[in-house]
Amino acid sequence: MNRHQFVSAAGVVLAGAMFLNTQVAAQILRIGEMNTQQIQALDLAKTVVLIPGGILEEHGPYLPSYTDGYADDAYTRELAEAIVARPGWTVVVFPQIPLGNDPANTIGQKTVFPGSYPVRMATLRAIYMDLATELGDQGFRWIFLIHNHGAPNNHKALNQASDYFHDVYGGTMVHLFGLKPVFMCCGSKDKVLSTKQLAEEGFSVHAGADEQSQLLFLRPEFVPATYRSAPSLRGANFADLVRIAKAEGWPGYFGAPRLATAAMGALEFTRSSQNLNAMALQILDGLDSRKILRYADEMDPLNVVGEAAELEHEQTIEKRELDWLIRNKIQ
Repeated sequence: MNRHQFVSAAGVVLAGAMFLNTQVAAQILRIGEMNTQQIQALDLAKTVVLIPGGILEEHGPYLPSYTDGYADDAYTRELAEAIVARPGWTVVVFPQIPLGNDPANTIGQKTVFPGSYPVRMATLRAIYMDLATELGDQGFRWIFLIHNHGAPNNHKALNQASDYFHDVYGGTMVHLFGLKPVFMCCGSKDKVLSTKQLAEEGFSVHAGADEQSQLLFLRPEFVPATYRSAPSLRGANFADLVRIAKAEGWPGYFGAPRLATAAMGALEFTRSSQNLNAMALQILDGLDSRKILRYADEMDPLNVVGEAAELEHEQTIEKRELDWLIRNKIQ
């Protein structure tokens, strides 16, 4: 092949790649950029609405409060591309909703903590039920929620909103990370860390080596170099985490953030994203998600106690808000 032929062939390949990328981009739409005619023109039988979530939740001194949201945004991008790789399918992405319930500081019965800005479980459920109503009334059939915050009451609120959409509109709305096979995947630190390092990490559910690693991979600009000297806070079980989090001066994390690496984060994100995408595609193919075990269906007894206490606190907040409305004659 002479130079002219090589350049011409390269140009054809580049043009083809650009055409395919343009096709994919055209199939991934953002609802905030669409007008009424564009929305009405959608084939709703083959349109999937993705609603990325996230919670503003303290993650200690070595991660930003929107750690979950940054991960959910990345998961949403990967899922959108996996769906539109199927001929004829379109994805409509909603703006990210930065709201969640029950941040990790409540494990230690600390209801106020810098970096945590939750909404009540009833509020979160109502927001997603309202969106489900609007989407259902407009005829949308497929909705996936991408919200990886792990608190059981957060899971329950999104599961309940999803069940409402199914029961009232006959469509499919799934809180993907609420499904146990999705939420419990993929344990990459067990493959990367040594036995000694795993012992140092211990039982960690928040801002430990794995979550620190994921953000090192996704958004390293938000990770201060001081994480490398972070003291480890090891627990063997949930009871230990409660004890650690109740302590005066608890910094807001568990485990051993200092063991984090971007490579471990890349491995975990890739495996988790592939697992999430595979589950979503199976659901589009007819798998009944309501027959899959949900993470919030199985809870540590101490966690159950903690969730109940948090709901009592939320009821106190609701009463204070309602009393103010009544005093001011606001309906």
